[in-house]
Amino acid sequence: MEDVNVGIVGLGNVGIGTLGILAGNAEQIALKLGFRLRVRAVCSRTAGTKTLPAGLGDVFITTDWRELVSHPEVDIVAELVGGTGVAAEIIEGAITNRKSVVTANKELMALCGAEIWDRAIRAGINLAMEASVAGGIPIHAVLREGISGDRIVALYGILNGTSNYILTEMEKRGASLPDVLAEAQRLGFAEADPSADIDGWDARSKLAILAALAFGEKITPSDIFTEGIRRISQVDFEYARLLRHTIRLVCGAQQTHDGLILYVRPALIPLSTILAGVQGAYNAVWVKGYYGADTFYYGRGAGPNPTGVAVVSDLMRVAREIRNGSPERVSPFAHERLGEYTPIAVIRQKRAYFLRFRVVDRPGIIAALAGILAEKKISLEAVLQLPCTGKQDVPFVITVEPTSEQSVREAVEEMSGLDFLLEPPLALPMEPGL
Repeated sequence: MEDVNVGIVGLGNVGIGTLGILAGNAEQIALKLGFRLRVRAVCSRTAGTKTLPAGLGDVFITTDWRELVSHPEVDIVAELVGGTGVAAEIIEGAITNRKSVVTANKELMALCGAEIWDRAIRAGINLAMEASVAGGIPIHAVLREGISGDRIVALYGILNGTSNYILTEMEKRGASLPDVLAEAQRLGFAEADPSADIDGWDARSKLAILAALAFGEKITPSDIFTEGIRRISQVDFEYARLLRHTIRLVCGAQQTHDGLILYVRPALIPLSTILAGVQGAYNAVWVKGYYGADTFYYGRGAGPNPTGVAVVSDLMRVAREIRNGSPERVSPFAHERLGEYTPIAVIRQKRAYFLRFRVVDRPGIIAALAGILAEKKISLEAVLQLPCTGKQDVPFVITVEPTSEQSVREAVEEMSGLDFLLEPPLALPMEPGL
């Protein structure tokens, strides 16, 4: 059977990893497909300085993506550039030239993936995006086909490896967030500007995609409640451990009677849960089905080879369609059409809360805080204070019984004006459903 030809745009870590797999695993790929998946063209702004893996054969090399997407011998374009600017132009150019598209671009797919799929359908080509979320975990395939017969009621995940690495290293070593972040940057786990990771934006894009697959809703990322991990300190892990919990940046999607609640935020999760054991730069997704109950997926969330495997697997799936035909294609969003999502405010959730304070010690502090909680009809559960030397910066924790997030926010806002506080209280939900 005739080869299927691939063009790769972007020779960063994922692009080079993808090329390495296509070259090194070519024989196994051909055995599985019944034909060869051949790299016909590559594009990068620095293409002239890149050393391509041996064994690729005759490859057209260019610095202009337009030459690649219009190349007559390219059947599938793999967009591995990222971002929402040039990447969108590349994909649009590929569709215009009736080339199927494989992408690892979570930001673009979260923002306008459904519209891109509609254009792909009209052009008669395919769109695949497995690598856009959770690197080496085939979570798209799971939601799109593997458990598509179930009705998903909730989904929880750890979707940002950088934040998870930082949090788990802080927990293990008692180190500060700035120190671990600096180390992660030296090791290449974090970017020079880490905002997308530690402020939750990267995880937000990934959650938007997974929620679309799981619930059939067209999600606007900016509608997702998002908090990052900048305020987490080593003392928070000490108190969390006393409560038999740990802290993770949790991505949550929960179907309620009123609609879908979505959030990305640091939260306390019980040490007894499987998510609490997710360490380092790994990702995990926990799916709760109405019929099939719980399933769990775990693996490397990023990196040239895990993400490259996802890209190559998508290339193989699209290549099969090109060679064998598939008139009833499965949408990359698992639903023929996505519904319009109406955001349900996270403030309507009820949770127990962990409130951490830093104060200049003096009599009456607990009474003042308890008074505000009582005014907001919030029931205090426990007060925790580890031994502390000095009186000028004393940390302690109050846990409260399940209450609405709205009440907690109002209480925290009022507490923030108290003159004995060194900073506003840190409020973290204690997740009961994990």
